[in-house]
Amino acid sequence: MSKQAFHQKLDRWLVHKEEQAALIPIIREVRKDHPMMGARVMYDKVLPETMGRDKFEAFCFSLGLKVKYSKNYRKTTDSSKTKRFPNLIEGIQVTGVNQVLVSDITYYEINGRFYYLTLIMDLYNKEIVGYSVSKNLKTKNTTIPALKMVIRRFGKEKLKGTIIHSDGGGQYYADAFKELTKDMQNSMAKEVYENPHAERINRTIKNDYLIPFSPQDEGSLKRELARAVHNYNTGKPHSSNGGLTPVELRNSKQQIIIKVKKIKKTIEVENNSPSYFPNSTVHNNQKIV
Repeated sequence: MSKQAFHQKLDRWLVHKEEQAALIPIIREVRKDHPMMGARVMYDKVLPETMGRDKFEAFCFSLGLKVKYSKNYRKTTDSSKTKRFPNLIEGIQVTGVNQVLVSDITYYEINGRFYYLTLIMDLYNKEIVGYSVSKNLKTKNTTIPALKMVIRRFGKEKLKGTIIHSDGGGQYYADAFKELTKDMQNSMAKEVYENPHAERINRTIKNDYLIPFSPQDEGSLKRELARAVHNYNTGKPHSSNGGLTPVELRNSKQQIIIKVKKIKKTIEVENNSPSYFPNSTVHNNQKIV
């Protein structure tokens, strides 16, 4: 085998392995929504690019996803060869915007065909700061455009040291994604329950903002997702935001108050010291809870 042929074969193998890793969380989500859907039916909806129906079916079976073994349909194999970043947000106290971003990929079905939605949310104020729609699970069409949207919005300087947390999907440890996040901190969930905020925002956008408007093709799905993100960010108040919408909290001086409440600290204003709230009427020695 020539050197060129060897590298071409290696490149194809790497693409195949990347798609396999990307498919695992999608298959898991499909099975949650359709517990009795067989691998052959699922293949016609997912349409992977690097494997045919039989190989896809064998891949599902290798993960313990045969329908007759219903007690195991929620589980996937945690291969020791799978690349993972450590979970950096476990037990963390988020005290401001651009500290932790969470992301996940979900599917949206239109006329029997799956499209893929990638959402990136700021964990502090629950604002969706990046998103994308794609026909396939390739990194260049999912996580890359969503993250580039975040970078264009805030700039690389403001994102230095920011934690980007995700599940174990291959799109989050692909070389192109790692290059974009080289000044950030990559974090990854090992189990489903370790990325609940991203999964929750996926369900909210799908069930509350997309399904009621029934997009019928890729173009209308992109338009409806842009509208959904805008309406969610500007119109949905959150109790964890003190009743403010994500955008209102980002732009409000109440960020300071919410921050204090979230970390459950008491700030005591010392005598003759400047107030933490320049426009407030807080007096010396008054405790802010």
